[in-house]
Amino acid sequence: MSLKIEHLVGGYGQVPVLKDVTFDVEPGELVGLIGLNGAGKSTTINHVIGLLRPFSGSISLDGMTIKNNEEQYKQSIAYVPETPILYDELTLREHLELTMTAYGLDKKKAWERGKELLKTFRLDNKLDWFPAKFSKGMKQKVMICCAFLTDPKLLIVDEPFYGLDPLAVHELIRLINRAKRHKTAVLMSTHVLDTAERYCDRFVLLTNGRVKASGTLKDLRKQASDANASLDDIYLKMARDGADD
Repeated sequence: MSLKIEHLVGGYGQVPVLKDVTFDVEPGELVGLIGLNGAGKSTTINHVIGLLRPFSGSISLDGMTIKNNEEQYKQSIAYVPETPILYDELTLREHLELTMTAYGLDKKKAWERGKELLKTFRLDNKLDWFPAKFSKGMKQKVMICCAFLTDPKLLIVDEPFYGLDPLAVHELIRLINRAKRHKTAVLMSTHVLDTAERYCDRFVLLTNGRVKASGTLKDLRKQASDANASLDDIYLKMARDGADD
């Protein structure tokens, strides 16, 4: 399922943060959304997941818009937020069961996937724990388990590496790659550019609510007129240029 964002203008209240943003994410592709703080990454994500409505422009999954197909649209998406959001009164087991219910999953099959995910992130012996006992990294792992439990058509991950230990980062990347093989479209916002450079298929660089550049690393190097530049080099140059716009 492909994500298409076309001429998106949006933001909070009456103030546009995004100004004519256009890009897409194809099935089986990992696209890195990068930019300085305040560039519009989180605002873009909030529009895609339906927390904000566009002032103008459109967002669609294979032609399905949130406006006309809200329930089906949202159930096609899984989201891992930058800051874990858990319910203090629910155990880990109950968080997984809540996810299964919200997405209408077959519980037997979902628990098979859930047990595999819990074992991967070393949470399989913590099913009856409450969030108060979890570290930030453990809370992030719970969010990851809930997201991958749904077998989404579009996966959105926002700064997923903060708080994760190196083994968990490796496992998350492995899961993302497996999702790509199953034709899941993946949009990832991150400041960890060396990891993004290794694993993303394409990049979208936002500055001041606009798409400053997009494409493969080769495309970005061409736009930056530097055939050997790293993603970090390109990011810093274009971000600085964007600050002067």
